[in-house]
Amino acid sequence: MSFSVKGKTAIVTGAANGIGLAIARQFADRGANVMCADMDEKRLADEWGEQKDDATLRYFAGDLRQRLTIANLVSATIDAFDRVDILVNASRQVMPTNALDVEDNSVEVLLEQNLMTALQLTQQVAKRMMKQGADQPEGQLGSIVNLSSIVSRHTRPELMGYSIASAALEQMTRSMALALAPERIRVNAVAFGSVMSASLQSSVVENSDWREDIRTHTPMGRIAGPTELADAVQFLAAESSGFMTGEIITVDGGRSLLDVVAAPAH
Repeated sequence: MSFSVKGKTAIVTGAANGIGLAIARQFADRGANVMCADMDEKRLADEWGEQKDDATLRYFAGDLRQRLTIANLVSATIDAFDRVDILVNASRQVMPTNALDVEDNSVEVLLEQNLMTALQLTQQVAKRMMKQGADQPEGQLGSIVNLSSIVSRHTRPELMGYSIASAALEQMTRSMALALAPERIRVNAVAFGSVMSASLQSSVVENSDWREDIRTHTPMGRIAGPTELADAVQFLAAESSGFMTGEIITVDGGRSLLDVVAAPAH
């Protein structure tokens, strides 16, 4: 089976920085049409430059917590490329939780950003994929990949909201995989830990001890670059994983194999 995404059309959210940016760049470099979505329009413009009508890469700025924005994103993708074959839900938010504070709203905020945005976009994109499938009686119609975190299984009190949202996203992945399997659409996820995301980069700058702490608690002894996660996402997006659905692949250098997760994993 092919690892190629050449000629496919992908929507990648969170594509203005970090892991989402790395995934979008890799897909574009390997011949895919890519719609890069993010709230940060300035950063999108800085990263992707001037948009051209004949370009194989476009960007879309908007708040994907709004249903209308999601509908507009899907419409913009169809207008640009006529179809959508791959969705990568890479947009995430990380924030601390005060587990004992009744006024803390981080669980609600993170469920809205990290779960509901991915769920609603998955529903909209899946509808489009199924419509495209009317003229395609055989073969895979699409692949959806969600980005989760090993904190879904290993947590700390200050990461309670992020852990709950990550665990919910993984269960959504499994549920949607069952719902969409008869429609020939696969849904999988990548749970990562020791990968240099934008939020982890910010954290280790603020607290240099975390970098060494993460390395110490990672059996492979290092923090991976975003492109290493992009390889895993491409595998799940391509026909190479054609008989996989509902799976959560862990990319963390073995960190989740240990009993203790020390510094937060983003």
